[in-house]
Amino acid sequence: METTQSAVDGAQSSDDSRAARRTRVGVVRETNADERRVALVPKIIPSLVKQGVEVVVEADAGLGALIPDEAYETAGATIGDPWQAEVVVKVAPPSDAEIAKLSKGQTLIGFLAPRNADNKIGALEAAGVRAFAVEAIPRISRAQVMDALSSQGNVSGYKAVLVAASESTRFFPMLTTAAGTVKPATVLVLGVGVAGLQALATAKRLGGRTTGYDVRPEVADQVRSVGSQWLDLGIDAAGEGGYARELTEDEKAQQQQALEDAIKGFDVVITTALVPGRPAPRLVTAAAVEGMKPGSVIVDLAGETGGNCELTEPGQTVVKHGVTIASPLNLPATMPEHASELYSKNISALLELMLVDGALEPDFSDQVLADSCVAGKPDRPADPEGES
Repeated sequence: METTQSAVDGAQSSDDSRAARRTRVGVVRETNADERRVALVPKIIPSLVKQGVEVVVEADAGLGALIPDEAYETAGATIGDPWQAEVVVKVAPPSDAEIAKLSKGQTLIGFLAPRNADNKIGALEAAGVRAFAVEAIPRISRAQVMDALSSQGNVSGYKAVLVAASESTRFFPMLTTAAGTVKPATVLVLGVGVAGLQALATAKRLGGRTTGYDVRPEVADQVRSVGSQWLDLGIDAAGEGGYARELTEDEKAQQQQALEDAIKGFDVVITTALVPGRPAPRLVTAAAVEGMKPGSVIVDLAGETGGNCELTEPGQTVVKHGVTIASPLNLPATMPEHASELYSKNISALLELMLVDGALEPDFSDQVLADSCVAGKPDRPADPEGES
């Protein structure tokens, strides 16, 4: 009997220990005026709760994405102060005021713009906060489910085509009517990452005649896989981590002239080219714009880092030489429901990698965590044997 009671007491002690180790995750309300996304949606909450996580959501955090507080409570979260949680998750980089709400020892996860000159990494380090930037997650196979750049890039590429179709004076599909046949619009996408491929696929679904270009020739097969043609300018600028490297001056001149000639023949040009930590490469010159047919459209998705078009005005839609140039910022926030749902899956997958029986125990010998930790990283990776 004593043995049985001892076993019961031991089990109870183990349960109490696990309960004490439960990690609290705080979901904050975004403060940027144009940010409507939320870091976690209700459908993700039950799976986190099963892993021993308590989720605290700031009041009205999901309103921008049309999610009421009641939906979070029904899913198992509580409405309260997320800034006191062990882990704080958000979308946009934190403001100075938000960093001031964080305390030493807390963990922050979100877009942190670590390669931007005006990043807040130094301030987070000074505050003693451990921070994980979703942009820094390595692009390896097992990290695909955590790749927020890709999930949000899909949203941007899709919406860019809708912006182009709205601004265009021409139909996208070929139409055969009693009044005659209308030829399909020709669409060129410059920069064929996730956003670019989604733009090509969406434009194709709308009936456009699509062509893709990138300085990484190895993506040509991906372009063709979505039913598009490949524009080959004879330049190879493949870089590390799946990104393009910066072109040499000779390569820039060669590319610029070849693109000027090619761009003039398209009705719609969508640009998505980015180089991490650097201004967006200029792909569409003023001369190229001037050579396009009046009524043509350029949608520049690189406006936040200066734009791929020489005549882009970030955040604005302007008409130059009869060509409409749109440079919308933060397109994923304009589709907050699905963008938030995709982002939530990225964040929850990253959280799961850090949790051990409900406790936050990130293993920095894991490449994903080591690469994405941009503040508060230990001096050396954790010993896999647990020795000091």
